[in-house]
Amino acid sequence: MSPIPVHELTVVIKGAGEMASAAALRLFRANIRLIVMLDIPRPLAVRRLVSFCEAILDQRQTVEGVEAVAVRNADEVRPAWQRGKIAVAADPRWRLIDALRPDVVVDATLAKKNLGTAMDDAPLVIGLGPGFTAGRDVHMVVETNRGHDLGRIITRGAAAPNTGIPGDISGYRTERVLRSPAGGIFKAHLSIGAMVSPGDLVGTVAGKHVRAGIGGVLRGLIRSGTSVSSGLKIGDIDPRGEISYCSTISDKARAISGSVLEAVLRVYAAPGT
Repeated sequence: MSPIPVHELTVVIKGAGEMASAAALRLFRANIRLIVMLDIPRPLAVRRLVSFCEAILDQRQTVEGVEAVAVRNADEVRPAWQRGKIAVAADPRWRLIDALRPDVVVDATLAKKNLGTAMDDAPLVIGLGPGFTAGRDVHMVVETNRGHDLGRIITRGAAAPNTGIPGDISGYRTERVLRSPAGGIFKAHLSIGAMVSPGDLVGTVAGKHVRAGIGGVLRGLIRSGTSVSSGLKIGDIDPRGEISYCSTISDKARAISGSVLEAVLRVYAAPGT
């Protein structure tokens, strides 16, 4: 692999939700700033205040002081970079990868399965979480399961299987997650940052109520008007009740993003540079 100055690396990140955005933020702050993020036209992020995918619908989104802007095609990417912005595109088929020929591809969709990422997507391909096998689908896998191995970089083999159990916050797991009771259009009754008590009405789907199971702050909520499927995660209550956590990256996301940066530097930061 020919040496490339780290600040000249081009990075495409599949997905633009919280984990993907944390990775983009960490790379950007490490002066790896030629970043494009790809998501679906109507993103399904719950932690929207810390997700760059919001730029797709709002044209711009700022997370912890770093701004991303929407782009429509490859021609609009470099002007965004020249303005010091992360570029975000609605590109569910990832066509911009072929157009940009990036140095690094990070699959941060967290789909729990591989939706089409391959090692020939770029000289360095990184997959987050289960669904990828290092040495077959990607060059490296980052462990996303909470616990002793969170953030571990795997160069041969796969991450731990998906448990389907949310991480523990103050003793709560499944109770803190809001899920759609039916398929249909979600209508929000509250906004991110609202304080809730058990039983409070958060929103509705197809006339069915979505109520808080515990008390705390509504840390994340899917965008009102989004079409959702039954059982889809649509909200997140933080029992700690700290409103500032709504607009800052989580501890888990920071751990994972640091590992993405390390993976990139393992390959592109030659000793002595």
